[in-house]
Amino acid sequence: MDVEGKIIVITGAAGGIGEALAERFKSAGAKHLVIADLNLDGASAVAERVGGTAMRADVGQESDVKALVEATERDVGAIDLFCSNAGIATADNLAAPNDEWQLIWDVNVMAHVYAARHVVPLMVKRGGGYLLNTCSAAGLLNQIGGAAYGVTKHAAVGLGEWIAMTYAHQGIRVSLLCPQAVRTAMTSGEAMDNAGVAAAAADGMMEPATLAESVIEGLRDERFLILPHAEVATYMTRKSADYDRWIRGMNRFHQSIYADQSG
Repeated sequence: MDVEGKIIVITGAAGGIGEALAERFKSAGAKHLVIADLNLDGASAVAERVGGTAMRADVGQESDVKALVEATERDVGAIDLFCSNAGIATADNLAAPNDEWQLIWDVNVMAHVYAARHVVPLMVKRGGGYLLNTCSAAGLLNQIGGAAYGVTKHAAVGLGEWIAMTYAHQGIRVSLLCPQAVRTAMTSGEAMDNAGVAAAAADGMMEPATLAESVIEGLRDERFLILPHAEVATYMTRKSADYDRWIRGMNRFHQSIYADQSG
């Protein structure tokens, strides 16, 4: 897929990965960008910079996602690419409150369901369309120190697989963006002291602009998995080759990360 001339919606686009995608899509000639975020002021600032439209959306609420799709289709035009990018990190362990688990489930999983539910039928009627879902390498490899993050990102990967294998013959293309650590608000400041961030950053911290370039390439090739960190493919191969050995290795990694954090 070439983003030139396309109408694109990006959620979680007031900063971080979403903001970088908006800037890169703009430079690649996108026709119009809809910048959606819970933070409307931040979304408006990005939209002004890229000549797009800002909309407030709490992606954990289906009514907001439905309204986002409907307003874009009505006021901007037919959505060519929907980037379901918003995500959060909470509920780091089994003791975390149920409301934290529910919140991260709603944002990291159900938001993708809501987006697909409301945009895929429109795309099918038009003969096709594209979904880009940000799932994280945690969706493929899990997340040390981030129980609910790893669980929800795995679920997001499973959903993306299901959509792709169910709708491919109707012109629906799907890419899952699965990076390791990217320099965003989620991985900066006090978050750097978090064991999960430390684990994800073991292979280095990627700049959002670098990641956005990988997305452009991945969309152009229509790759199902977009892996900005090439190491992730190797780790996936090791995991599938010997699951028990991989679990033991991850447990040792867990112990080393927490030893470093406590020290």
